[in-house]
Amino acid sequence: MRARRMHADEADIDLPLVRRLLGAQFPQWAGLRLTPVDSAGTSNAMYRLGADMVVRLPRRAGAADDVAKEHQWLPRLAPLLPAAVPAPLGGGVPGEGYPWHWSVYRWLDGRPPTAGRIAAPDLLARDMAEFVAALHRIDPADAPPAYRSEPLALRDAATRTAIAELRQRADREPQHGLVDTDAVTAVWDAARQAPEWPGPPVWIHADLQPGNLLLARGRLGAVIDFGCAGLGDPAVDLIAAWYVLPATARGAFRAAVGADAASWSRGRGWALSIALLELTYYWETNPRMAAIARHVIREVLTG
Repeated sequence: MRARRMHADEADIDLPLVRRLLGAQFPQWAGLRLTPVDSAGTSNAMYRLGADMVVRLPRRAGAADDVAKEHQWLPRLAPLLPAAVPAPLGGGVPGEGYPWHWSVYRWLDGRPPTAGRIAAPDLLARDMAEFVAALHRIDPADAPPAYRSEPLALRDAATRTAIAELRQRADREPQHGLVDTDAVTAVWDAARQAPEWPGPPVWIHADLQPGNLLLARGRLGAVIDFGCAGLGDPAVDLIAAWYVLPATARGAFRAAVGADAASWSRGRGWALSIALLELTYYWETNPRMAAIARHVIREVLTG
């Protein structure tokens, strides 16, 4: 089974390739059961290995650059965080026609949150706030910059291009009821006017989306995919308020993380910008990711 292609420059990845890589580099695991993991993820293809491991292969060069960072930093971050994070078990190298480094991780149980189906949103809001606060407190010494470490001003052109593309789609396909681009523009303008973070950069995950969270009995059990992580504006991690939580739990999350008005506005802007770019990019190649982006845009417009 070949992993679904979402990018023009991604590698061809399928189960036989993964078996060959394991056989050549980790023969002790080559005989274990190997099954594709159904995921809306866009950066890596994953295959469950046996009962308690997962093989993770970057789809494209940009994601491959994150492998070494995760192997270096995840073991250091893990004991400082209140939720489980991936534990690297093996580092693979290019081979068998696959061009990049890849990984074997410990399997983490749990299911990603689904909009409208969160059993205890206030408890999840508290869990998310505890994770974010703990991450932001970690010593930043020698840490790399986060993937999303730029000020919102540097995302302005790309964000407005995405809005313009959605406006053109709405003109061509009015029957689909696309996003209210005027309302979206107003929210983006407000976020752009918020003061920038005045403090030093802190550790952030930078991609707290549903696919990167695993719930156990309704509570936050694990946070995965630290490819975007590094130093940046703590407001970036506030995207969880719109990506993960319902409106009724946002106030509890904001209070628990202590976000001031400027940070909250920047976080809302980050959530909107990311969702707009995801919607336009994954419109046809990843319907699940596009649906999440539409949901986030609707949530951002509610406040």
